Amino acid sequence: MGNMDGGAASTEAFDHELIVDGVIERRRYQLDIAERAVNEHTLVCLPTGLGKTTVSLLVTAERLAHLDGKSLMLAPTKPLVTQHTEFYRSALAIDDERIITLTGATPPEQRGEAWDDATVIVATPQVIENDLIGSRIDLSDVVHLTFDECHRTGGDYAYGYIADRYHDTATNPLVTGMSASPGEDRDEILEVCQRLGITAIEVRSGDDADVDPYTHETEVEWIKVELPEDILEIRDKLREVTKSRLETLAEMGVAETTAPDCSQRDLNAIRAKLQQMLEAGDRSAYKGLSLHAEVMKLRRALELVETQSVRALRQYFERRHEAARSSGASKADQRFLSDPRVRDAMRMAREYDELHPKFRRARILIAETLGIKGGSRVLVFTESRDTAEQLTAFLGDHFSTERFVGQGDREHSDGMSQREQRETIQAFRDGEFEVLVSTSVAEEGLDVPEVDLVLFFEPVSTAIRSIQRKGRTGRQAPGRVVVLIAKDTRDEAFFWISRRREQTMQDELRTLQSIAHEIEGALRAGDDVEAAADAAAMRDPDQPALDAFDSGPDDKAAVVTVDETEGSTTIIVDQRELDATIGRELSKRPDIDIHLETLSVADYVLSNRVAVERKTVDDFLDSLLGSDRDLFDQVSRLAQAYDRPIVIIEGDRLYERRNVRPEAIRGALASLVTDFGVSVFQTRDVNETRELLVSIAKREQRDGGRRASAHGDKRSRTLDEQQEYVVSSIAEVGPVTARSLLETLGSVESVLTASKEELLTVDGVGEVTADRILRVTKEPYTPE
Repeated sequence: MGNMDGGAASTEAFDHELIVDGVIERRRYQLDIAERAVNEHTLVCLPTGLGKTTVSLLVTAERLAHLDGKSLMLAPTKPLVTQHTEFYRSALAIDDERIITLTGATPPEQRGEAWDDATVIVATPQVIENDLIGSRIDLSDVVHLTFDECHRTGGDYAYGYIADRYHDTATNPLVTGMSASPGEDRDEILEVCQRLGITAIEVRSGDDADVDPYTHETEVEWIKVELPEDILEIRDKLREVTKSRLETLAEMGVAETTAPDCSQRDLNAIRAKLQQMLEAGDRSAYKGLSLHAEVMKLRRALELVETQSVRALRQYFERRHEAARSSGASKADQRFLSDPRVRDAMRMAREYDELHPKFRRARILIAETLGIKGGSRVLVFTESRDTAEQLTAFLGDHFSTERFVGQGDREHSDGMSQREQRETIQAFRDGEFEVLVSTSVAEEGLDVPEVDLVLFFEPVSTAIRSIQRKGRTGRQAPGRVVVLIAKDTRDEAFFWISRRREQTMQDELRTLQSIAHEIEGALRAGDDVEAAADAAAMRDPDQPALDAFDSGPDDKAAVVTVDETEGSTTIIVDQRELDATIGRELSKRPDIDIHLETLSVADYVLSNRVAVERKTVDDFLDSLLGSDRDLFDQVSRLAQAYDRPIVIIEGDRLYERRNVRPEAIRGALASLVTDFGVSVFQTRDVNETRELLVSIAKREQRDGGRRASAHGDKRSRTLDEQQEYVVSSIAEVGPVTARSLLETLGSVESVLTASKEELLTVDGVGEVTADRILRVTKEPYTPE
């Protein structure tokens, strides 16, 4: 690779035309891995902190030096994207403005142009997925694609889709997957590789001779703390309630255990059985699901009081109390808070003023590290944001301490912006404070500087998260890892799970090197099988394809290749429909052109007169039961905008999946057809829905000569339709209320000038709706 040869433990920098001199230390193992990764689709497996990103950068530099194209790196979080971008800008001899970041914060209309002008792009996978589906970007000239934290690959995660599109379209494709722990067994690793198109594996552990000079022993200690009687009494109250709820579920035949400390696997099994009952039409499953939801809330409360703090429990109780008082509160929340034993636990939690004993032990350990042992940095991990905030305040009285939490805000606590996260990490690296208290946001590869102590406030139950956290210490000097365990609590269960999985992961990391050739052989064998299948499919070119018969009786006209058509068919997809995977799959087809829009009506637009609202069977039935988005309001607006509105109901067991009377379902279907002029289709699954959309779109555009329009070209509205349309837009009251207003008050003018008392005489208008209408019609226009 260029002039990047060097000794095993050399401190010299790499010599390469696209690498800034003096930025990257030359390490033999990184060079050896990069030598292979520049020639094959490679999985790079290194312990955290040993330079996976450097390997990827070396490959990028070599590819860009010899090929005309772009490099794309994907990372799962915005902070990681920012970190990688800054590293690339500091290390690559490429103008900064040509090394760009693309995240959801970048407006979609700007991303296409930014992509075209860039040489190196660092992005979140969701953004790249959306832009590929929407045809804003093209991967054909990407000469190196890196999947950071590639163990996330699987299911519907965007990495798999992007890999498929890349291998299909790139002229000179090369993939690098990076992870400290790509999977917990051979099959998981094989799945990751197959999904990303990887054929080679490069693994190093801290035991390897070429890695050893850059690692140091990490001591792991497990320290137990005793819980005081007051905390145990709160805990026991909650355990009693949990046991009683599980006993009821056992009587229903869905719970195998009534132990309050049952595992998450046990609870998942209970829910699966309840779902089976529901699909079989057993109405008692609703009660069971409500009880299951309550057990989950109790489980969270128990976890907080045992392993976090009583204050965190109090905050959790307060959020549950707010939820129970809100409109649409669940029965689980209401029953949870009405149980006398829970109310006793809430009272006791309010009266408890002492800290959880883990707080004091954490303070002692940190004082020992920073004081007696002369350390300079400590990293504290906790699972709870509430606990992170409380720890930061508590430790801040004794040490210079800052927190590091995510941007999301599930629990109504203040998050951190991307800029704040970046500045906090840099300040910690520069020694501006001693203790960083972090939630799991700092786990996956974020470049936290080396520390003298990593302190887990609770055990980590998954091997991937644990091994990545422990990678934060022991880089430049011997480090220490301490895990705090509350005695006789679920902490101890997590302790044993963590130890078992940790040992398994370490063993697999060591043995992965020995089975890498076997996995590579399996991957190449898979490629051979796929190639043979493709060849077999090509052997009989005279056999007509099934789609030769999808356009009616004129078979000869239907049997055409994509090149013989007059262009691709356009389908406009609402961006909020991407979870359905329909747009994703359609975007892979050369005969379909997907445009992403935020549609005011419809999920899919197939022409200037045909638009589709898609509902799963569950969604359809939920809308009949009174969900937030009323079905008939949606359909009314759809029918106002398009001449040929369509509703697709996707799935089976329409009359069996909910406690809805068959007459009500038939009545709703009849109303859609007769009152709104909607065509209703039922499909078996998402695949059948997708093919139906394609068939309609092709018939409209290719055969009918129409174009897709996000706004529709419906015929001119009648006078009454125009009046209903104007009134329905006032404070978004909707078409049904609009008709009531016009029928009662007589005209649009009367609606606009009506008093509150007059509005309240209208059927369907209450205090809230009346106030919203008055606010729109009476308040002065004050543009921002």
